[in-house]
Amino acid sequence: MIFLRLPILVFLSGLALLAQAPAARTQVAGTVSSIDAAANKLVLKSDKGDEVTVTTSARTLLLKMPPGETDPKKGAKIALTDVSAGDRAVIVAPQAADPKLLAASAVLVMSKTDVASLQQKDVEDWKRRGTTGNVTAIDPATRTVTIKAGSRTLTVKPSEKTTYHRYAPDSARFADAKPSTFEEIKVGDQMRVLGNRAEDGTAILAEKVVSGTFRQIAATISSVDPAKGEIVVRDLANKNSRELLTLKVDSDTTMRKLPDTMAAMLARRYAPGAQQQAAGPGGAPGGAPGMGGGRGMGGGRGMGGGRGGDIGQMLDNLPALPLSELKKGDAIMVSTTQGADASHATAIMLLAGVEPLLTASPTATRDIMSGWNLGGGGGEGQ
Repeated sequence: MIFLRLPILVFLSGLALLAQAPAARTQVAGTVSSIDAAANKLVLKSDKGDEVTVTTSARTLLLKMPPGETDPKKGAKIALTDVSAGDRAVIVAPQAADPKLLAASAVLVMSKTDVASLQQKDVEDWKRRGTTGNVTAIDPATRTVTIKAGSRTLTVKPSEKTTYHRYAPDSARFADAKPSTFEEIKVGDQMRVLGNRAEDGTAILAEKVVSGTFRQIAATISSVDPAKGEIVVRDLANKNSRELLTLKVDSDTTMRKLPDTMAAMLARRYAPGAQQQAAGPGGAPGGAPGMGGGRGMGGGRGMGGGRGGDIGQMLDNLPALPLSELKKGDAIMVSTTQGADASHATAIMLLAGVEPLLTASPTATRDIMSGWNLGGGGGEGQ
């Protein structure tokens, strides 16, 4: 399972000191790989993947920043010997001819322990206030987005402080996402939103938005190769086609299998007409017996993880499914990357045991997979 844990972006990019840095300076954020205190240098693995050698001197300001703090005035002066591999750091240095060799004027450090603590808080926040859905409409005039999250339709409302990121074509990892804009969002995108719900539950006041283009398909397995970490499948939407899709399954792929009883309940839930029949007062969907404590799936407070029996939380709570347990002929639902090669993709989320759902509803794949947090769980990040 990959939790999309946010890198500590505020620490890495919001420091007042960096805002005051002259234009002739540069800044690099990343993780410390090694330290050579005797030689007054450290090696940084930047967030762009570069290995940067950083030299320090007696004039270099080294500060350890408290967890979550962005004001350098609140940092504590440290020595290079106080820095450890795995710590996060922002390097401020004069622009150099070689960007991989920097003479630091300032090094601002957050310990790996503090980083882990903040990342865990991010994960918990996304579980409580995060929503995943498919973009169904965009209103450029109001800069609002409509998403379908499970059985619910929600309006995403931004503010001036809303931040946007976009997933890379071959990854659902936030570390690979790039800063983006509202204008890059497309109908059909899968979107993750962090923010509080409006009182009536129909809108999300967005603080952070991450979107990307992913494929959601129902398929049958033609072959499984656990040694290569590959599954070859046939898309059920193209039953008459001989074309096959090869899915890469790696350590970041979230895999689950529905127990028979849960599959049967979900089939009833997503069968045509079930939403209207289950509607409670005011048209809100009621709860499926035994699932979510009577609050249902998509009903009540909906898609925020930890806020009732939503589909994403229930799927996350199922045990992980080993690739070796899949076999030829199994039906699966899968979300994949949208790479350049249409015949190959990376599986982000895979759900087996779905035959009753595919029989019950032609839209079950979209409804189920759009309500399942990208990467499983519900954090944002790396």
